[in-house]
Amino acid sequence: MMTDKKLPDFALTLFDSALAERKQTDTILACNEKTAAYGLALTAQQAMALANTREDTLKKTGRIEFGGVTHKLILAFCDSPYISQGNYEETLHELIDLFYSFKNETSDRVSDDTLISYMKKAFNGECRGSLELLAGNALPALARKINERRGVDPFEKLEATDD
Repeated sequence: MMTDKKLPDFALTLFDSALAERKQTDTILACNEKTAAYGLALTAQQAMALANTREDTLKKTGRIEFGGVTHKLILAFCDSPYISQGNYEETLHELIDLFYSFKNETSDRVSDDTLISYMKKAFNGECRGSLELLAGNALPALARKINERRGVDPFEKLEATDD
């Protein structure tokens, strides 16, 4: 005689988590089609590591996200003259961490796409490919600008300067 058995809640949570990780990994791997033109590609193991970095950073920053921006970061930065296959994965891990940390620092007053655009312009411009300058100079300068503009239209386009 068969009876319906309900899975324990923790089993469903693990299943949901594994499914979400798999979806993130597949989305990241799909970016290889575009990034190959720039000599960049991620393995399944690297894609999984990036998905884990995203998850860890979301936990660390206390954020919840349903869609994800990892693929947007990949596609935005793949044509950077400062990224090569040798530093590709490491750079992406850092960009993911910087993105979510900055979103918290500015209380989400800048859209994902605007922030990614700013990060790319600063990274390729004034930072000359330096993640340290992006994290230590460019993003804090943008945070100050955003926080000084409280009460001003938060949807007004913000751009990196070419100083």
